[in-house]
Amino acid sequence: MKANVQWSISDRNLDTAQTNSQRHLSISVQATTTGERPPLNLCLVLDQSGSMGGHPIKTVRAAAKQIIDSLAPDDRISIISFDHEARVVVPNQSVTATDTIKQAIDGIRAGGGTSIDAGLKLGIEEVAKGKKGTVSQLFLLTDGENEHGSNDRCLKLAKLAVSYSFTVSTLGFGNHWNQDVLEQLADAGNGSLAYIQHPEAAIQEFSRLFSRVQSVSLTNAYLILTLQPQVRLAELKPMAQVLPETIELDVRREGEQAIVRLGDLMTNTPRIILANLYVAQLPVGTHTIAHAQVQYDDPALGSSLSTDAAIIEVTAQTSYQAQPDPQVQQHILTLAKYRQTQIAETKLQAGDRTGAITMLQTATQTAIQMGDKNAATVLQENVTQLQTGKELSEQAKKKTRIASKTILQ
Repeated sequence: MKANVQWSISDRNLDTAQTNSQRHLSISVQATTTGERPPLNLCLVLDQSGSMGGHPIKTVRAAAKQIIDSLAPDDRISIISFDHEARVVVPNQSVTATDTIKQAIDGIRAGGGTSIDAGLKLGIEEVAKGKKGTVSQLFLLTDGENEHGSNDRCLKLAKLAVSYSFTVSTLGFGNHWNQDVLEQLADAGNGSLAYIQHPEAAIQEFSRLFSRVQSVSLTNAYLILTLQPQVRLAELKPMAQVLPETIELDVRREGEQAIVRLGDLMTNTPRIILANLYVAQLPVGTHTIAHAQVQYDDPALGSSLSTDAAIIEVTAQTSYQAQPDPQVQQHILTLAKYRQTQIAETKLQAGDRTGAITMLQTATQTAIQMGDKNAATVLQENVTQLQTGKELSEQAKKKTRIASKTILQ
């Protein structure tokens, strides 16, 4: 397996008369489809607190058993359940004794409080036992607040998982989980945030995440963007991922290099990174403004590899003619929708209802412009609720968060 790097820029042409030109650089990184995928090392970390009683816990057990049926014999599985404390339901093992594993899943019963960090800590310990030569993933499901735990500790554990090249995805069940905490965990864990609005959707959302991790063939990827002296990154929020979900990225600077962690690379979906650049005045001609390279691990080979450096060029013209790239414009809108919705949420939390409505209206128009009709519907419903003097329900807030980060299907 190898990684493929492609790039495009908002406008390849520059005006020689401009002392400074802003450009958005889009970098697409994806694993090639050659070769067999490495074994999956999956840990399910499942909330079994009292609020999961009845139909919710039954659907989660059914979703977990369906995943067992989808795993190959050389894949590995471990399952943790937690309430106010955590326990190992299925220790890390290859997926051969499926009947025994399913019997253990059937033994999960709801009761007690919620300590997310206890479950996550035990999950990391268990998945670590099968990490060699595998793609290691944790799915964390919860329906409530971390009443018996520490959210700060959860975030530290997600970052610890990443340091071991594990990926953490989160699933919020029902309407009482904390979307800020689960989004932060998924973003820090280089994973995905899912919303199970109704118990009947549990199998669908587990299956969607499982399909995604099945396409992972390369891990622990880093994008290294080396800028030429006449180029600089924006000072505020210079780089973000826009696909498969929108995430503000932490950028590490080393001289002329800007380094961001991408995590897993998939064969069926690229990771697309958007960098906000400023290019100083250039003379007429074609100029290299940056190089983009990706370092990554291949679990199947047990080795670390790098792509060739992609050369990013622009052309400076005296008779400037704009050459906008439609796909990059779409990526810019994707990021704008996310940031506009975030600002609206912040204003609403601060009691600025008028400001929140204005930003939600702007985000709605952005969603329409990019063709994301489902997100536009969700955002406009929020505008209508607020304009009529009503408060947003927890369900509406969670749908909005998902709509801001992804293209709703």
